[in-house]
Amino acid sequence: MNGLYALKPWYAARLGGVRTLLVAREVPPWAITAAGVAFAAAAGAVLATTRPGPLAALAVALLLAARLACANLDGGVARESGRATRFGAVVNELGDRLAELAVLAGCLVLAPPALVATTALAATLPSWIALAGAAAGARRAQGGPVGKTERCVLLAAFALTGWAPWLIVLAAGSAITALVRLARIGRELA
Repeated sequence: MNGLYALKPWYAARLGGVRTLLVAREVPPWAITAAGVAFAAAAGAVLATTRPGPLAALAVALLLAARLACANLDGGVARESGRATRFGAVVNELGDRLAELAVLAGCLVLAPPALVATTALAATLPSWIALAGAAAGARRAQGGPVGKTERCVLLAAFALTGWAPWLIVLAAGSAITALVRLARIGRELA
């Protein structure tokens, strides 16, 4: 159940030229992580300030595509430039969580705060479980059914319609993903 995560190698290959340019320009990986958070915050600002519809959906989709590109590039640039560190991995994870929360904060204008808070908590669960599994010695669990990429698609759908139940789908899908990852980790560590 890798979902859209199965496209990651293809996507990384498409970003190869950008990655090479960033390495050549000596752009620090943390700056790419920060840019990803900024793109997510901008998507959240669009959600908060733009009426739902095609324009909002396009803007959110493009900003979240840029956020996903940064999430793909920061680690690749770190490895290719010889600047990968364990603390850099921590910064990367914090950036991913901040980006997730920044875009979801924009939903507060269109959805009840309790629903947005529940969705934010659920959206972070798959990553926390994957990190806990890795800390215990398992391979880092990735993918869906509702991983990071699918959550971005659902947020673009929310931007298109303003329909709050999209957040319920996002939260439920994230919770199911967390359980799938937990089961995968449990089998690996057994």
